[in-house]
Formats: sequence, structure tokens, C-alpha cells
Amino acid sequence: MSVSTTGPDPVGVQGPLHGAAVLARPTDGPDPQPTRAVRALRRPRRVGPAGRARLAKLTPYLFVAAAVGLLLLLTYLPAANMIWYSFTDWNGLGPIENVVGFDNYVEVFTNPRIFSVFGVSLYYFVGAFAQMAIALYFATLLSFRTRFSNFFRGVIFFPYLINGVAIGFVFLYLFQPGGTLDTVLGWFGVAEPPQWLGDASIANYSLAGTSVWRYTGLNFVLFLGAIQSIPGELYEAAELDGANRWKQFTNIIFPGIRRIIGLSFILAVAGALSVFEIPFIMTGGANGTATFVIQTLQTAFSYRQVGLASAMAVVLLVIVLVVTWIQRKLFPDEKVDLT
Repeated sequence: MSVSTTGPDPVGVQGPLHGAAVLARPTDGPDPQPTRAVRALRRPRRVGPAGRARLAKLTPYLFVAAAVGLLLLLTYLPAANMIWYSFTDWNGLGPIENVVGFDNYVEVFTNPRIFSVFGVSLYYFVGAFAQMAIALYFATLLSFRTRFSNFFRGVIFFPYLINGVAIGFVFLYLFQPGGTLDTVLGWFGVAEPPQWLGDASIANYSLAGTSVWRYTGLNFVLFLGAIQSIPGELYEAAELDGANRWKQFTNIIFPGIRRIIGLSFILAVAGALSVFEIPFIMTGGANGTATFVIQTLQTAFSYRQVGLASAMAVVLLVIVLVVTWIQRKLFPDEKVDLT
């Protein structure tokens, strides 16, 4: 009996060569070996030395690309939009209708209500120097062998770990009439304490003191780490020469941490110009305590002048950059050789 290649399948299934395929498939013996092409597909691909070297070179750039992408998306792109808004009269709600050029910048420098609030930053600027002095004193004191030094280090640094909003509410209750501070002063015979936040002539001192209490820990840690990086052999040599603690400070410690002091000065200037949390939480900018940042916030969201507020933010950024550049020119980084 012959098998037809055009007729119906022997088992009644229509299709070409179904029966022939059944007869052609072997029924006994091992499975046929896969072809070379199939084995090549099954074999895992191995990366050669050149591929591994290329991957090793690209790996750091891949990690950097993610960070740079987030930086561009969340920092530089909003900054570019802010600069564009500063040339418009956008109200923050609808589409941008008018481009006013430099009118917003002229308003910033000519309106006394706007630019005069920089005077409030002077209180925080003086307070920043006070906190640097306090932090440097305790960092120098606790860098030597002192009993319970670790405990005191934690006490000084702890306020910096607390959220700024929480600190604002704590000191708000401290300074309120009849509050904790007035009660303590009453123990020493002060019957009529001043209005710490209600009096415009005292409110900024109270807020600056709160800022000093919070940020002293940051400068303390910076100074302490810098002092501990100075080799101990220098102190031993100074003691052999008869140098006291003050001589060691002026000739070893201060020159050795000069760069950190310069960094703290830059942070102090930038922080004094951009104070926001503490005065906003405690007074809301009332009684002459509004800083430039609070004024910018109110201009944008209370008065719906986003274009003018953007110009104010750009002016603040330029001022910080200029002050930093001047500081770097007056106090450049110099290599310190204490040996």
C-alpha cells in the first residue's frame, strides 16, 4: 500500500503529508542531537575582556547620570522657569499673558517695602557669628580629654536634629507672656518682663537667639571634626615647648581649621539671607520680623504676583553668589602646613 501525498490522511485528518510525517519519525532509539545553531542559541553568551572593560568604564557614568538627571529635573529646570517667570506678570493661575522685561527687578530695588526687609537679616548675621564663636569654643574644649565629653557633644548637637517647625512651636511657648521664660525670670525678681515676640524692638533678637540655639550644633560638629583631624604629635610637641592651651589654639587649632571656618562663614551668610522657618512659624512675619524669603512667599501666594516674587528670588540668589565670591577672594583657600 502506498502513501499518497495529495490524498486524505490515513487517519482522516486533512493536510499535507500528515501520514508521511508519522511514518518518517523514528519510534525507537535516543532523540536526535540538536543542530549547531540550536546549541549556539542555548549556550549562554559570555562577555569578553573588551566587553567587561567597556562595562566597567560605563558603570560610574550610569550612576552619575541618574543623579544628574534628578538634579536637572528638580533644581535647574525649576530655576530656569523661575528666571523666565521673573520677566512676566504671571499670577500663578492662568497662562502667561504679558512679558514685562526688567520691570519686576526695578520694582524690587525701588520699592522700600520689598528691599528694606534685608535689614532683618542683620540680626541673624550677627547671631551667626555668635553661634560660630560658641561652637568653636565648645569644639576646642571638648576636643581635649574632658569628663563626659561624649555626653556634652550629644547635648550640643541634639538641637540641630530637631525639626525646625517643632523648635518654632517650643520657643513660641517659651516666649509667650506668662510662659516658661517669664516664669524663670520671675524667680529672679523680674516682675514685668518684656514682650519677647510682641515688641518690634525685641522680637528679632528673640528669633535670632532661637536660630543660634538650633544651628550651633552644626558648626560644632564641623569644627570638632576638623580639630580632631590635626595630628596629635603637634600637641605633644607644643606641650614639650611649654605652650598653654591658648597658644595651642592660636598656633595649631585655628590655622589648621581655617578652611572649615571659611566654609562656616559662607553658610552663615547664606543662612542669614534666607531665614524662613523660625520667624514664619513663630510670628508669621509680624512686628517687623518678616525676612526676604517670607516677603517673597507672601508676594507669590498672598498677593498673586508670581512674576515679582520670582524676581525677588533671583535677586536673593545673585546676592548670595556675589557674597560668596567676595568671601573666596578675600579669604582664599591656602594650604596649611603645620609641620
